[in-house]
Amino acid sequence: MKNVLFVFIMSLVFSYKTKSQTPNILFIAVDDLSTNLGVYGNNIVQSPNLDKLASEGTAFANHFVQIPTCGASRASMLTGLRPKNRAQLKNNILELVATTKKEEETPESFIHHLRRHGYYTVGIGKISHSADGLVYGYNDKPSETFELPFSWDEFLFDSGKWKTGWNAFFAYANGENRQSMKNQVKPYEAGNVGDEGYPDGLTAKLALSSLKKLKDSSEPFFLGVGFFKPHLPFNAPKKYWDLYDRGSILISENPSIPKHVNLKSLHDSGEFNSYKLTDEIPNLENQISDDYAKKLTHAYYASISYVDYQIGLVLNELKALGLDKNTIVVIWGDHGWHLGHQQIWGKHSLFENALKSTLIIKNPKAKTSGNVLDNVVETVDLYPTLMKLANIEIPYDLDGESLDGLLNSEEVKHTNTAYSYFKDGISLRTERYRLTKYFRVEEPNIELYDHLKDPNETINIAQKKKDIVTKLMPLLEKGNTGLYQTQ
Repeated sequence: MKNVLFVFIMSLVFSYKTKSQTPNILFIAVDDLSTNLGVYGNNIVQSPNLDKLASEGTAFANHFVQIPTCGASRASMLTGLRPKNRAQLKNNILELVATTKKEEETPESFIHHLRRHGYYTVGIGKISHSADGLVYGYNDKPSETFELPFSWDEFLFDSGKWKTGWNAFFAYANGENRQSMKNQVKPYEAGNVGDEGYPDGLTAKLALSSLKKLKDSSEPFFLGVGFFKPHLPFNAPKKYWDLYDRGSILISENPSIPKHVNLKSLHDSGEFNSYKLTDEIPNLENQISDDYAKKLTHAYYASISYVDYQIGLVLNELKALGLDKNTIVVIWGDHGWHLGHQQIWGKHSLFENALKSTLIIKNPKAKTSGNVLDNVVETVDLYPTLMKLANIEIPYDLDGESLDGLLNSEEVKHTNTAYSYFKDGISLRTERYRLTKYFRVEEPNIELYDHLKDPNETINIAQKKKDIVTKLMPLLEKGNTGLYQTQ
């Protein structure tokens, strides 16, 4: 009997030790979150909670996404893979996979892989492309098909007065949304409401209640929380607008079309202009006024401050529950956003402003903290990084590399390159240069920008610096997955 009791006690001790050593993961995805934060040097944006997290972890100042559109960027993040065909550049790629994938096959996402290895997984909000995890169109009723059918033990969303996830995604304070108003709406709003008067406040509330429940979990947990702002429309409670003096807000330093480029490399800000009550209409023929540029930048910053506060609530609760000491925290922006840069208001380009986004990682077991690293990293690095930190074997060859050494400030060999894909093009980012090759007949189809001399990408110097293009082109071709040779 004593031997049986001893074995039982030791099994409990082993179980507790294993759980205590296995890190939890809090993964926060933020739509359209560029590097306009205090930690990255923007002295106007009020982002105290994200800045504080960076001071406790590591902020990557040169993190680039694979694809500058929401669904496709998230697909690369979740799978750790670069796009291999044109379908993988579209927002509905995860929807297509969800209808054909079988659970016994390779994992549909790194979350699925964590779940296979004992993690209890909870999702809230927009982690994949769908606003509430379900497959359906903007104007449709929600389906019962999950975009990630095998990844979640629980998936939660509170659509509030907006009734559906997609209505909430394009929400206005009065309960209407872009669809219900048939696009007759402004691209911004300062609502006279509290934080829960817009959906991200409801998402934060769900995250707090989930953390309380997960505290007593017998398994390590993965909690994914997806916030909407600062995605269009730039709607936030008025108190966050009031944090700013619009007169002190600076507009883009590169508001004009770059020299020596074909207009096919740019676009007419179509997503922005779908908000039909916009004060002015930006396009490649019409540059908006400085006053309106300031107003829109103000709106974007207010939206960042709103979501920063919600993230702060979640991080404070994590600490209050004593979970912060064994929880890896990741903040990831799914791409950047042109605030008038290159005469664009939106994403969907292969320029720096659309491709660079926020990446902050706090590993409580890291040897150092408070670093802002200039290393060039990319979204596909997240999958191998999290598997390394969780000590889980990777199920197949991934396209990224683990950042665990950089998190510890170790002298590690890192490629310092990032590849991005869109608009029939492949873009390579190195420490100094951005080289983009377009697979199109319109010329010029090669663009080169020197970030040491021209960080705002105002002049394509490919013709002038043919020697550099020749030197970098083989490196760019290493990122050519053949997607433009397939349909």
